[in-house]
Parts: sequence; structure tokens; C-alpha cells
Amino acid sequence: MRHSAWLGAVPEAKNGAPADAVKLSRRERIERDGGEIEMPPFDEGEYLIAYLYELGPTVAVGMGAGPVTFTEMAAWQAARGFDLAPWEARLLRRLSVDYLAESHRATQRDCRPPWGGSVAVRVSHDRAAARALELFLA
Repeated sequence: MRHSAWLGAVPEAKNGAPADAVKLSRRERIERDGGEIEMPPFDEGEYLIAYLYELGPTVAVGMGAGPVTFTEMAAWQAARGFDLAPWEARLLRRLSVDYLAESHRATQRDCRPPWGGSVAVRVSHDRAAARALELFLA
């Protein structure tokens, strides 16, 4: 979940960047640069990740986002017509908290990915550096 949040974050603009600069998420930048999105492997529990995305990894609260609440999970379960096991509900809540924390941390421009297995992240970074050098030398 943390890696997904990191990919979805829009990093802060560089100092002096134009106000109308296009703001792309890391995922969008990697795809634009021709990279492939890699996600950390996991052995079991894929259905829980699907549940969290169906439920929504975060919810709107006040003037921002917050983790999924047990009340919202209960309403979602009622609408779906099934009950989660208590450990599944606690895990979904924990994944939501982790997603939210990483999405805030990942807005820092030089934030490292929480999962280092992605070649696409390095390729995207290298291509961005090469593009910046070309613009500088032009």
C-alpha cells in the first residue's frame, strides 16, 4: 500500500518552477517516460488489497483525507452483503493508515520509494535527469 501511495503522490515543485507547471504523479511520470510500474510481490491476501481499493484507501475528512473508519467499513460490508473477520477489518484500517501516511510523506520532491525493487523508478529518474541536462545545454 505504501508503494502505491508513493506512486500516486505528486511531488512538490522545485523552487522557481512556473505556477502553471504540469503536476504529474510519480506513476504518470514513469508511464510518460516509457517505464513500467512494478509493485512489491506478495504471497497471499490480494483480495484484501482489492477490498481496500473498492472501499477507498482514504476518506474525505474536514479539509483533507483521513484513514478509513470502522463505521465506513461496516456500511460498506452491509452494502456488499458480507462480514469481514475482525482481523481483516483491523488490517484494512492499518493499510489505510499506512497509505495515508505515505501519501503525505511522498509529496517531498526527493522522497525515496518505500520499496526499492522498481527498475522503472530508476529509469524514470535517469530519463528526467537526462532531459534536464539537455534543456540546460540547449
